[in-house]
Amino acid sequence: MTVTEKVAYLRGLVEGFDIDLASKEGKILKAITDVLDELAFSVVDMEDGYAELSEQVDEIDEDLNTLEEEYYGELDDEDDDCCCDEGDLYEVECPACGDTICIDEDMLLEGEMECPNCGEKLEFELPDDCCCGDDGCDCGCDHDHE
Repeated sequence: MTVTEKVAYLRGLVEGFDIDLASKEGKILKAITDVLDELAFSVVDMEDGYAELSEQVDEIDEDLNTLEEEYYGELDDEDDDCCCDEGDLYEVECPACGDTICIDEDMLLEGEMECPNCGEKLEFELPDDCCCGDDGCDCGCDHDHE
């Protein structure tokens, strides 16, 4: 039973009890049923508007998905999650939760950090000497070799 049907039923009950609508109680019951009737029609209007709006949003979402597929093409999900394409970042996988974290060189040189996903302590070990062992390093590691 819809809201409007319930209000119509209540209005029928008020009319069926032969209540004197000129009495104080009758006036109150008539005013209450009138307000309920208006509210019921407002609810129906809002439900209709919501349904129409929901359909339009679904259509917009479908159109946007189509445009994204046409513009970007099919993307590999693994590439979407990689943050390391932006500059000098290093990809680290947390052994506890498997989350992939991108860190910069400064974070790597600190030697440790907490996984932002699970809080596990991650430790990074760096060699004491440059990988080439030469003061005139040309390996591209960007460390001072003094």
